[in-house]
Amino acid sequence: MRFAGDVAGTKKAVTDILQLCFEAKDWKSLNEQIVNLSKKRGQLKQAVTAMVQQAMQYIDETPDLETRIELIKTLNSVSAGKIYVEIERARLIKKLAKIKEEQGLIAEAADLMQEVAVETFGAMAKTEKIAFILEQVRLCLDRQDYVRAQILSRKISPRVFDIDSSKEKKKPKEGDNVVEEPPADIPSLLELKRIYYELMIRYYFHNNDYLEICCCYKAIYEIPSIRENPSQWIPVLRKICWYLILAPHDPMQSSLLNSTLEDKNLSEIPKLRLLLKQLVTMEVIQWTSLWSSYKDEFENEKNMLGGSLGDKAAEDLKQRIIEHNILVVSRYYSRITLKRLAELLCLTVQEAEKHLSEMVVSKALVAKIDRPMGIVCFQVAKDSNEILNSWAVNLEKLLDLVEKSCHQIHKETMVHKAALKV
Repeated sequence: MRFAGDVAGTKKAVTDILQLCFEAKDWKSLNEQIVNLSKKRGQLKQAVTAMVQQAMQYIDETPDLETRIELIKTLNSVSAGKIYVEIERARLIKKLAKIKEEQGLIAEAADLMQEVAVETFGAMAKTEKIAFILEQVRLCLDRQDYVRAQILSRKISPRVFDIDSSKEKKKPKEGDNVVEEPPADIPSLLELKRIYYELMIRYYFHNNDYLEICCCYKAIYEIPSIRENPSQWIPVLRKICWYLILAPHDPMQSSLLNSTLEDKNLSEIPKLRLLLKQLVTMEVIQWTSLWSSYKDEFENEKNMLGGSLGDKAAEDLKQRIIEHNILVVSRYYSRITLKRLAELLCLTVQEAEKHLSEMVVSKALVAKIDRPMGIVCFQVAKDSNEILNSWAVNLEKLLDLVEKSCHQIHKETMVHKAALKV
């Protein structure tokens, strides 16, 4: 049949051979037959594909773990380097990695998964590809390989989750690759979106990148299934608020802060809404009174969805409040003594100087400290072009005023002359 090129007959022959081995429960013979049949000269691709797919159904029927691993390894070696069974090979490696993980060999499982580049598989369903890459990212995070986790996560574009899956699928044209249907255990696209952002939160948490964590929670918050359930969206919205407060001040943070304040759902969390309003309002916040009011709220996050805010979070919160206060002072004062600045910030002179210097270095604001005099100057140093431009504007205004004055004098004179003639 093989030499005659009889596809249907060859497929039936190889599957029947495997079926007989399986029914006899002769696992050793099954492995040997898979290898022998795949090595036959001129073996048809369709026959190898049918054989691998048939043998994959027997994996869950194996009597013990050792036999299961042996069968998976045999199928792996048979499918290695064959494009027509690349999807089956990816699924086999995923199963083997899961077994390794259950045995506590996370590093081995991660190495196994990284061998497969599913993004190049044309026939694999999109959701299955995403699920596979997410599994690779999760194993890298579990083994604390954050660099590789970031590289792998970049293979998934966040825009892929926003594509409307309800639209009718186009019928494949002739010659196009036929995309296989994903297995039943693969989650939906929206569920994969949630898993993706939860993994990214784990990655950004390692770097203490609060603004990115906040953006990830915001993306989870936008998922319809979470928006419909208050028990799910309230903890997520709380996390958005806290991480926004902990994020360093920049235009992106400011924009997110204002858009979050406009959210009607925030009325369900009045205390955090008040705290966000305080940060938007250009007024100095007293750290001691703020911490006494919000300490319980802060500690309460440990019991919420997503866990605690981290060990450094309390220190970072104090740092953000100090930064907010310095920005408020710079808005209202052009020059201020260090002693007065320290009083407003409820800090010592040395601490106030340290925090101010850090903000200047990070370019959050412009300031100069005259240390002998103990004076801080918040005025921006203008370059020569700006000074000349301001002079030009001032001269223009002056000439306008002179012209208006001349016109008014001329008008008054004319009125006066007219009155004299009468």
